[in-house]
Amino acid sequence: MPQTEGARLFRVTWIAGVRQHFQGEPKVGYVTPWDDTPQWEREAAGSVYEQVRHFVEISHGTTSRLSREQKSRFVATCWTAQMFKHFGDPKPGYVADWPDLPSWQQETDADIFEAIEKSLS
Repeated sequence: MPQTEGARLFRVTWIAGVRQHFQGEPKVGYVTPWDDTPQWEREAAGSVYEQVRHFVEISHGTTSRLSREQKSRFVATCWTAQMFKHFGDPKPGYVADWPDLPSWQQETDADIFEAIEKSLS
């Protein structure tokens, strides 16, 4: 899957996860469709997709044995690195450590990892 399509998969899965796991009405930016997503966010999504894809491939698919928490932590860490790349001084919420993320975001990050895994099988 080309990186652009991987980035779209990331975004579509993010939006679905927000809609499933977020309690109440999410911020508009959380569910902005791909075509309206800022360029930096598209690039970040594509980079995280590539990192997860590579991790799954070099692990020969054994990442299916990771817990949802481990998968979520991996996505969250990759995303944090992208926030430091795209912003000189990112908002604290953009770079929060995994235990400090809301549960809806932890679950959504795990969904993203699993969607990427599935796309590779």
